Amino acid sequence: MREKKIIAPSILSADFARLGEEVKAVQAAGADWLHVDVMDGMYVPNISIGPLVVEALRRVTDMPLDVHLMIQDPDRYLDDFIRAGSDYIVVHAEAAMHLQRTVSYIRQKGCKAGVSLNPATPLSHLEYVFPDVDLVLVMSVNPGFGGQSFIPQMMDKVSDLRAILDSFDREILLEVDGGVKVDNIADIARAGADAFVAGSAVFGSKNYAETIAAMRRNLGETPP
Repeated sequence: MREKKIIAPSILSADFARLGEEVKAVQAAGADWLHVDVMDGMYVPNISIGPLVVEALRRVTDMPLDVHLMIQDPDRYLDDFIRAGSDYIVVHAEAAMHLQRTVSYIRQKGCKAGVSLNPATPLSHLEYVFPDVDLVLVMSVNPGFGGQSFIPQMMDKVSDLRAILDSFDREILLEVDGGVKVDNIADIARAGADAFVAGSAVFGSKNYAETIAAMRRNLGETPP
């Protein structure tokens, strides 16, 4: 488990009229990554952004771009998001027909590959692809909309996944997305998470730096 935790604000909760400014603001506030939620209106009941926005983000920040594809048949768009400047590309296990081939392709193209699981999807779904991934994302809400509450039983799922990942001889990050707040981030970390997607908790706060600093303190870290 990583000693230094990763805080990844999700731009889904940012002010899109000022997106470049918002990105620079969370970077200055101490964020580690930028989480980019891509939704197609079919796999999840919402539509967000595409590769052109990722390309624009790449021009305004050097933070790692953690691109979360909540889309059907993600293989169709992998090359577009890779060219746009993604650092991590995360696909849903439920949406990728040939999951092992998909994550292997992402890594072959020079990106880090991640797989996301919806709340009801068991960890066994990933049994034979762990050697091919760099990150596993546990959805702690049902995907599609920001601002939802953390589903309590996902804490056990995170703990179970931590035990599995610790059995490998290389680092596979455990990321949690959904309902991550200042007041529950410590519990999620104790369950075994390395990276935390925080959308409304950061972008909905009055002071991004104070919110991220509070998260760091609750994680047992000293804010910069």
